[in-house]
Amino acid sequence: MSDLRYTKDHEWVRIEGDTVTVGITPYAQEQLGDVVYVELPEVGRKVEQGKEMAVVESVKAASEVYAPVSGEVLEVNTVLSDAPATVNEDAQGKGWFVKLKVTDSKQLDGLLDEAAYKALSDGH
Repeated sequence: MSDLRYTKDHEWVRIEGDTVTVGITPYAQEQLGDVVYVELPEVGRKVEQGKEMAVVESVKAASEVYAPVSGEVLEVNTVLSDAPATVNEDAQGKGWFVKLKVTDSKQLDGLLDEAAYKALSDGH
């Protein structure tokens, strides 16, 4: 069974063993508006928790997507290259960005559960 967590930077993380799938939250995509471009990292790239991992551009702005945990990029969602609006249509489903192999599972403990994230995003 997968476990969904969140970051303060409005990324969601689906935990599946030592692999995580990452995307931006519905709140984040609503704030951005219509997504027109997504720049994803290369497969095999090592990412560091809290550092830029991808970029999402909308008609309003460009925004960095930060790595919620350190790890190695196993897979990227190539659908987003041709159909970036998938992020708007299904942010926590088909609009995922990357799958990472987690290098430090303790970092997962620092992610927010749904209640904590909802309290945070309601405050914005």
